[in-house]
Amino acid sequence: MILSLALLLAGERTALGVWERWAALRDSAPRRCFAIAQPVAADGAPDRSGAFASVAARYGASGAPAVFVRLSRARGTGAAITLAIGERRFALVGDRRDARAADAATDRAIVGAMRGGRAMTVTSADAAGAAISDLYALAGAPTAIDAAQLGCR
Repeated sequence: MILSLALLLAGERTALGVWERWAALRDSAPRRCFAIAQPVAADGAPDRSGAFASVAARYGASGAPAVFVRLSRARGTGAAITLAIGERRFALVGDRRDARAADAATDRAIVGAMRGGRAMTVTSADAAGAAISDLYALAGAPTAIDAAQLGCR
């Protein structure tokens, strides 16, 4: 399920593995690796809204992984985007459907929290003020993130 979503998002992709609800993938051109998951619906099934959370492996000066989230619905203009893992809250930046950490330090902090957390929720509000809440199970995320890091070395 996760793998099929990820394979649809780009052309030439190689699966590095699937752990619980998280997959690690490698693109050949441009060369990049990332871990990805779909949110969980209320009944426990994968949410088919097109939403996903990903952690891209990055190298170079910062070496920090990059967190990227596609929301299940478009958010309203000016609505805050918050990523929560346990008691930790992180403000994200982005446009109507996409969100990311504002800087490398926040990326590192989110990934660190993901490694010790059970679930992650991304929240915002749509144009009508209705809540957007996308829930991700984190089982398998640390292994998928590590596989993505190793997959492009």
